Amino acid sequence: METTKKGRPFKLIALDLDGTLLNRHHEISNENRKAIAEAVEKGVQVVISTGRHVKSCKNYADSLQLSSYLVAVNGSEIWDPSGNLLERNPLQQDFVQAMWELCHQHGTRFWAMTPESEFREGFPEEITQREWLKFGFDFDDQETSETILTELRKNKQLEISNSSPFNIEVNALGINKANALKKVCDRIGISMDQVLAVGDSLNDLAMIQAAGCGVAMGNAQELVKESADWITDTNEADGVAKAIRYWVLNEKMA
Repeated sequence: METTKKGRPFKLIALDLDGTLLNRHHEISNENRKAIAEAVEKGVQVVISTGRHVKSCKNYADSLQLSSYLVAVNGSEIWDPSGNLLERNPLQQDFVQAMWELCHQHGTRFWAMTPESEFREGFPEEITQREWLKFGFDFDDQETSETILTELRKNKQLEISNSSPFNIEVNALGINKANALKKVCDRIGISMDQVLAVGDSLNDLAMIQAAGCGVAMGNAQELVKESADWITDTNEADGVAKAIRYWVLNEKMA
């Protein structure tokens, strides 16, 4: 079994979904499925670590027959192998109110998540009466993105990332995939240098930097590639499977 930079074998694989494990049709390829199954058979835990709501990602974990932890909404929620919520880290309601107003001011599309729902069209009036996990902006031009980022960065209690070059995602400060995975590692008695983390976007950056081996997809954003230890193939060409086979199953590439 391939070892990490510190000489320990990998015990956990953390996988982003969109742009990473999933292809453009939001499907898991047969090659990715086979590589994951072989890693699990060797005793390696596979953890889905995604910006998605648990309702839209648990079915993927179930389809892979994973019996492991689940990191959802960029780390705002951590779920145990039995489907129990271990931790939830909400955004302050007044921050969500301010972002909703910022969205209207600049005419951007939005999405927002509560523990129960995901809002993309229509927004509840009782913003301060709900618990919020994440707020997102979708935009069509870079100028709007930079303007919104400038405003968001004035608030030092926000964790700002993205899941594509055309959006901005906001969580509570300190809530990211890396910190959630550290908590998972603590629970199962391993360290982050025994983690192989694979992703493509800025909401994957922290876990890629913190892992024993951080892998960027071939379709990843440039900053993610620059920060990674290794670059695999794209999400359309079984990049996850190739990373697992090389680093975990010890199958060297031709």
